[in-house]
Amino acid sequence: MTARRLVVVGAGITGLAAAFEWRRRRPDDEIVVLEAGDRIGGKMHRIQLAGHWYDTGPEAMLARVPEAIALVESLGLGHRLVAPATTQASVVLPEGRFPLPAGTVLGVPASTDGLDGFLSPEGAARVRAEADLPPLTVDGDVAVGGLLRERLGDEVVDRLVEPLLGGVYAGRADELSLQATMPALFAQLAGSGSVLAAAAAARDAGTRSRGDVDGPVFQTVDEGIGSLPAALVAAARAEVRLRTPAHAVRRTATGFEVSTGQVAAPEVLTADAVLVAAPAGKAARLLGRVAPGAVEPLQGIPYASMAVVAMAFPAQDVGAGSGLLVPPVTGRLVKGVTVSSSKWPHLGGDVLLVRSSVGRFRDESELQRTDEDLTAAVVADVADLLELSRPEPVQTAVVRWGGGLPQYLVGHQARVDAIRAAVGEVPGLGIAGAAFGGVGIPACIRDATRAVDALL
Repeated sequence: MTARRLVVVGAGITGLAAAFEWRRRRPDDEIVVLEAGDRIGGKMHRIQLAGHWYDTGPEAMLARVPEAIALVESLGLGHRLVAPATTQASVVLPEGRFPLPAGTVLGVPASTDGLDGFLSPEGAARVRAEADLPPLTVDGDVAVGGLLRERLGDEVVDRLVEPLLGGVYAGRADELSLQATMPALFAQLAGSGSVLAAAAAARDAGTRSRGDVDGPVFQTVDEGIGSLPAALVAAARAEVRLRTPAHAVRRTATGFEVSTGQVAAPEVLTADAVLVAAPAGKAARLLGRVAPGAVEPLQGIPYASMAVVAMAFPAQDVGAGSGLLVPPVTGRLVKGVTVSSSKWPHLGGDVLLVRSSVGRFRDESELQRTDEDLTAAVVADVADLLELSRPEPVQTAVVRWGGGLPQYLVGHQARVDAIRAAVGEVPGLGIAGAAFGGVGIPACIRDATRAVDALL
């Protein structure tokens, strides 16, 4: 094979996974990864907290799908995988703390069982009343919240779906796309006639597709998921250029030219293939000349900002299982609390390690606080939620993710289809990332592999 040069724009998990996959298939090619920031990994980030490596980006990987775990094993790090000691989470409601009901699809109940107490008597009756409604018909994509409020009532959205779905996307159920965020449920709606029946069918279909897989639902890495980017770069033998923003991609007779570096004195980097693994807004600016049809749909994908506060408290017992989900209906600052010392065996022992997140789409005002004020407010909220007997932390750290999570708003899949079609018309050009087919680590790896498949 004639050696070629691949240029990857973006050194997050998608870009690095693509570089790794490209190297595996074409070992003699040159791979250059351009990263505007001063480190690799994107949202994968770890810090030292009270003597432990601690993730302040994603802290768990879905293990019931193959991509993330297979990648870790391909890197020779399978021996570092850790399963959670507990996954029992509770939801904080105005009336108190309640265990998360079993058998839901991202909070959408598959039956009326187990809802009494979690919902008010009126709320539970509203769910049971769906059986008396006319058969459900859905014409195209709709907002999750709109459909569920109409069929099952407000409480299901505010108490069940918001803490789960909103937690994943830092978004709002009343704006998020049903088709894009709950594709399994969406696929079952047409033939089910009701939300409850569709949720049951989606749950059962997922069980069948996994077969008799036992094992943990989630896993992590004992030195932090944030340790994976460096391992990927080493395995991909890629040249990573930090603090090197890409400004534009131009098609040439023999391939591409990528304008990089300082705008006033740009460097032109030639490439045989280009993979854009940058956030949607950045990708739109890059592709304006080479794939103009992708620009408008890319600009239609907004992002939510958030912050993660990591805290180490003196060791003490807390009865919160793996953590707490905190929906907006509580009026709390934080939207979730992970009790890492309880959840992950390798983090237990000498201190209580906790992380909490702040910030939702269109409600980022709290993020305007200084680091000190934000940390103090989160510590106070967490100490109250966990009823800590020793509430003074021994160490804290705040990590801000400005524009961190893409929002899959209604019509998202149509936008993604338009982007892929426009980019696909340009041989040698690819695009991938969390903005398209899922925000989790496995989804990003899957999208990276899909893009490499298309390019090769």
